[in-house]
Amino acid sequence: MTVQVNPEESRIAALSLPSADRVGAEFKRLGHWLMSRVFPPMLVLGVLLLLWEWLCSQPGAALPAPSVMLADTWELIVNPFYNYGGNDVGMGWQVLASLERVAYGYTLAVIAGISLGVLVGKSTWAMRGLDPLFQVLRTVPPLAWLPISLAAFQASHPSAIFVIFITAIWPIIINTSVGVRNIPEDYRNVARVLRLNGYENFTKIMLPAAAPYIFSGLRIGIGLSWLAIVAAEMLIGGVGIGFFIWDAWNASQISDIVLALVYVGLVGYALDGIVGFIGRRVTRGTAA
Repeated sequence: MTVQVNPEESRIAALSLPSADRVGAEFKRLGHWLMSRVFPPMLVLGVLLLLWEWLCSQPGAALPAPSVMLADTWELIVNPFYNYGGNDVGMGWQVLASLERVAYGYTLAVIAGISLGVLVGKSTWAMRGLDPLFQVLRTVPPLAWLPISLAAFQASHPSAIFVIFITAIWPIIINTSVGVRNIPEDYRNVARVLRLNGYENFTKIMLPAAAPYIFSGLRIGIGLSWLAIVAAEMLIGGVGIGFFIWDAWNASQISDIVLALVYVGLVGYALDGIVGFIGRRVTRGTAA
């Protein structure tokens, strides 16, 4: 008995199954990525954890070993969003409260920083008048602004937002102004030839040309924002990862502090990665 094979079905089946060479190439690429990107940090982390375990397992050690810390904080790890009322909430809520403050303060800093940076970059008079003031104010430590903001706003939440704003705005202003001043003269000539109006010149020439500098400032600003909120929350109280660390210290819960530091580091790394990813997409890989 002869079985008739539909040529179209054979072609579709051939197209749907990858070849052995292609599968091998994909596995090879995956293995190379794991060995080059995943294995080195995991190896370093493993060595550090073993060293930490060995040092802190010695008699008289002041800090808990990783195994002890994991046992002490297991409930916080597996249930990060519990809510027992008041400030007794899980680590997830603590981080989200801090991120909310960072979102408000950082957004205001981005709007004001880019605007002032463009002004300083385009106007010689603005640069001469504002740059010395900016250079003086940016050297003031972030927490030094907290008493002033508490006196002005009479509340902890807006005070923390102001501290984030005043911390993050300076690198955004400086990098934006440098980017605007370094726009190639050819770009300016193109804008004159095309007779672009102010809005078109800003959106089509200035922002794209200065974007790598702007996003460098934004990455620095988001890192400083996260550092500032953790420090500010230690003083203003309420819900937040910074207050959680300070409250754990007062209760002598060192394992909780270590866990909170891990959260702080991971969230800060994620924020920097998000801004960096957006910068690379916007600038097509020219931003850092």
